[in-house]
Amino acid sequence: MTSTITASGPLTRWRTIDLLTCAFLGVAFGVAYWAWGLVYAIPSDAVSAGFPPLGALFNWPWLVAGIVGMLVIRRPGAAVFTELLAAIVSALIGTQWGITTVVSGLAQGLGVELGFALFGYAVYRWAPLLLGGFLGGAFEAVYEWYSYWTDWGWGYKIAYLFLLGGSVAVFGSALAVGLTRLLARAGALAAFPPGQEARERTAS
Repeated sequence: MTSTITASGPLTRWRTIDLLTCAFLGVAFGVAYWAWGLVYAIPSDAVSAGFPPLGALFNWPWLVAGIVGMLVIRRPGAAVFTELLAAIVSALIGTQWGITTVVSGLAQGLGVELGFALFGYAVYRWAPLLLGGFLGGAFEAVYEWYSYWTDWGWGYKIAYLFLLGGSVAVFGSALAVGLTRLLARAGALAAFPPGQEARERTAS
């Protein structure tokens, strides 16, 4: 991302439009998460047949909501709010993981949130994006160690953590940036910093 706009400083106060936009993003991603849950096992099972941790390479889409929420809203709590709501919506529609989906959403959102918090919620470039994406994946991986992969040795567990964290950092962040820029160019984010950045790029 080429520029950072934070008004007179890091944004902290939430507006009604921020809450509504987070809710909209959460619902939209929740439906997408549910749909991905129906098909992800096909490629995941294929690549993990020889080395189980490789399945992590197809789990990163479940963390995009929190990254997009933070890129758009740019306020403390945006990643947790958006990711958790997406998890709740997908669980309500119906997933094979049931209510544990909500626990995953919380862990993922907290990891992404921490990446931006470490930069004081004042930077929205690649450093916090990559860090937040990696931490979101790492938090989820640790949760899965004790929920799903209890029979794995530490070699598999560590490999899974780095594969999931790395794929979220790279692919999840890239997709989140692309979606945010697309929405900004379409005029859907006029009330948010990405929309302002898009107008400035057009003007220049």
